Amino acid sequence: MALHDAASLSEPDDRGGGGLSGEDRLAAKPLLSGQSASAAADATVTETPAQESVEELDRRYAPYARRDAYGTMGRGPLGAAEAVRLAVGAAVLFPLRLVAGVLVLVVYYLVCRVCTLRVEEEREEGAGEGEGYARLEGWRREGVVRYGRALSRAMLFVFGFYWIREHDCSFPDDKDEHLEKSKELGRPGAVVSNHVSYVDILYHMSSSFPSFVAKRSVARLPLVGLISKCLGCIFVQRESKTSDFKGVAGAVTERIQRAYEQKNSPMMLLFPEGTTTNGDYLLPFKTGAFLAKAPVKPVILRYPYKRFSPAWDSMSGARHVFLLLCQFVNNLEVVHLPVYYPSEQEKEDPKLYANNIRKLMSAEGNLILSDLGLAEKRVYHTALNGNSLPRALHQKDD
Repeated sequence: MALHDAASLSEPDDRGGGGLSGEDRLAAKPLLSGQSASAAADATVTETPAQESVEELDRRYAPYARRDAYGTMGRGPLGAAEAVRLAVGAAVLFPLRLVAGVLVLVVYYLVCRVCTLRVEEEREEGAGEGEGYARLEGWRREGVVRYGRALSRAMLFVFGFYWIREHDCSFPDDKDEHLEKSKELGRPGAVVSNHVSYVDILYHMSSSFPSFVAKRSVARLPLVGLISKCLGCIFVQRESKTSDFKGVAGAVTERIQRAYEQKNSPMMLLFPEGTTTNGDYLLPFKTGAFLAKAPVKPVILRYPYKRFSPAWDSMSGARHVFLLLCQFVNNLEVVHLPVYYPSEQEKEDPKLYANNIRKLMSAEGNLILSDLGLAEKRVYHTALNGNSLPRALHQKDD
């Protein structure tokens, strides 16, 4: 759900291979330097599916490889003990959690329905990409936010995230300067997060309750459609390449600036990587989150696991949800970094701003920098599924 429009990839970082193992250096290395992502993908697929084993593919596309007990695509062989755990979870936990999750969703839908009675939907000027209820005020906004945060946490509980470990990271040398800037410059306009799973959104809803970018089709979904509008989502018509990308980028920038200047406006949540990883890597950042020149709040999410990884990297959505709900306990760790106030140079150069945030998150979250992106992820999935590349490369974004 990150902004794909009016955005460019960051330059490769010099630290990409420093201090890493041979496998990690291979993962962090661009497929073909000097070529576009799609060109690299075209060149790769002609040899990858036919010549490389699953193990070799996992090394080459390390940011998307699963290393849990369920293996590649979640289809690996299970030991007897894990098979028993899965059977018990499927018979007991899955149906209970599924029913409880639907009930939580219905309750919040009813809250949103009440809070939007006699209120007309908003449509952003320009491309018309931002319809919804982003400017609810008074008791309406209070109800949407208060119940939204509580029920999002309830949904996480239903999913097995009983405890969430959160850590506020501060830099002692910069503490006084940070406090002075926060008083002078105000709050951030956006939350910038690494992207590991759809669970990321539930956590951020329970924490800061931001708006985010979503496909326009989400607005038409039962229950979820109204909820996404109350969140103030900016809806993008990704099925058509004739979409007004400048209008989308402008709507995002305007929302970030509004949140920065107005205390009651929701912040934007942006995943600048543009796709999910296995949680050990950080992909190049797109610059859409940094065009507004406003301060941002970096947040790092990690999902420690023993058997099944909650990371949604290379598995179908239905299978992932099933296995997630069957696991007795799921873990989430969150690191909140201080608000990052851009320098004048960073304000004038969004790519520099994005790169500096990426380096900071990599260092503080112990994440490996990689130059792979969405195109390479599609090549990897194509090779694992045995499909032809052209069809996969021209798929629309998830």
